[in-house]
Amino acid sequence: MSAVWPAGDQGGPSGAPGVPRARAFAATWGRSVSLFRSFLVEQTDPDRFYGDLAADSAAHVDSFQSLAGARLLDVGGGPGFFADAFGARGATYVAVDADAGEMRLHGRAPAPRTVQASGTALPFSDGAFDIAYSSNVLEHVRDPWDMADEMVRVVRPGGLIVLSYTLWFGPWGGHETAPWHLLGGYRAARRYERVMGHAPKNVFGESLFPITASAGVAWARRASAVDIVSVEPRYLPRSMRWVVDVPFLREIVTWNLMLVLRRRGETS
Repeated sequence: MSAVWPAGDQGGPSGAPGVPRARAFAATWGRSVSLFRSFLVEQTDPDRFYGDLAADSAAHVDSFQSLAGARLLDVGGGPGFFADAFGARGATYVAVDADAGEMRLHGRAPAPRTVQASGTALPFSDGAFDIAYSSNVLEHVRDPWDMADEMVRVVRPGGLIVLSYTLWFGPWGGHETAPWHLLGGYRAARRYERVMGHAPKNVFGESLFPITASAGVAWARRASAVDIVSVEPRYLPRSMRWVVDVPFLREIVTWNLMLVLRRRGETS
């Protein structure tokens, strides 16, 4: 059953406690270095890692379309770090996550307006949102482009779709099994279990799948309902954007691909 937008729901106030001050987005080398430092403490300081990533993500999306007053859907929203960052910029934030455990990760409660549902069958009406966003989820979906199609469906004409995902042949493609995933996903999982004494969180073939830049670009080009706004290496500086245009090299160097799309049709 499709949900309708709740009347009068304007989301949280800007400048929520604990949320970094909103700043303009700039894809610089300094930003890339700062994000990499945050990645290094993902396991030991998740609040810092997810907080920094969420604040950067909100600034990045805001550079394409203002979040102030926007109805935003985050597919795979997880434990609410992104709710804080997008809400601080004035968006009405709604999240969907298929995994109840992910919504309570690191001891956090799900953010308000979080729905447990599949990203490949979103429980919302056509055109219900101004922006649909997803960060590092597609590589965990067996049919990723079905999810991408669903995100396009729920965005109004003139709205924005932003998809960001980790490339399989990049340095972090196997997640915790990297870099051994480059020798094969199943082999890397077996090695991880042998060394660590337990199975990886992301199980190859079940909750982690090989996904490429080429597949994402091909989907975006054949999607008749959208125009491509930008194809970017998400974490790299602006001076490195040329790598996404080079087949083979982009699969390794890009690390994380970001597709920014505009829904075709008259704006409402």
